[in-house]
Amino acid sequence: MPLSTRRLTTAILLAGLGLIAFAIDLPAALWFQSGSLPKEVMRYLTFTEVFGHGTGVAVIMIGVFCLDRSLRFPSLTWPALRWPTFQPTPARRHAARMLGGLLAGPLVVLLLKQLIDRVRPRAADLGRASSPFDTFGADLLSSGPHSSSDLHSFPSGHSATAAALASILIWKYPQARWFFVTLAISACLQRLASSAHYPSDACFGAAIGVLGAAVVLGREQLAAGPASDRRQDRD
Repeated sequence: MPLSTRRLTTAILLAGLGLIAFAIDLPAALWFQSGSLPKEVMRYLTFTEVFGHGTGVAVIMIGVFCLDRSLRFPSLTWPALRWPTFQPTPARRHAARMLGGLLAGPLVVLLLKQLIDRVRPRAADLGRASSPFDTFGADLLSSGPHSSSDLHSFPSGHSATAAALASILIWKYPQARWFFVTLAISACLQRLASSAHYPSDACFGAAIGVLGAAVVLGREQLAAGPASDRRQDRD
């Protein structure tokens, strides 16, 4: 299935920003650790974390399925499970593409986290870092108790989830494009403000989230509307 040029371009640009962001990873992490952001900004960013958090995203998607009658939960039988195009109706195909596009990128990020160790800013002794690449591995872990997630900074799972969620919602509801983009960017910034990630983590995570959505969504055009979808579901 051909990929959407716009989504593919967005993913490439985000990956490029990730490469550039290595240059500011350390100063940005130190600045956010200093707590320079106003409290109201932090409250806003904390609220927008739900756009990239698993529980928050699940609630959002439940709301989408409850409110949008043009969507039907995908069939879980074979061959419908092979790919969204095998779903029996447009309403189920659209839902399958949205769910698949939401999950593809974050699952790849989850795998990468197991393969690549990078210490999170909040758990790192950044004063000993001479370059951003010193943060890869466990050498900069600060003293004290740590959890296994402290070495799972790269790439950002929240950013991948937020970018994937924005991608599928824009695909289905393009009229609210900038609202979804704003929420996704805010969710990524929250990961920096909470010292959970470096800028490059967020950029690469978002790139993978968009790319995963691009692969699943493809270029399929939406059906004429809810009425036509319901009519085809009855046939």
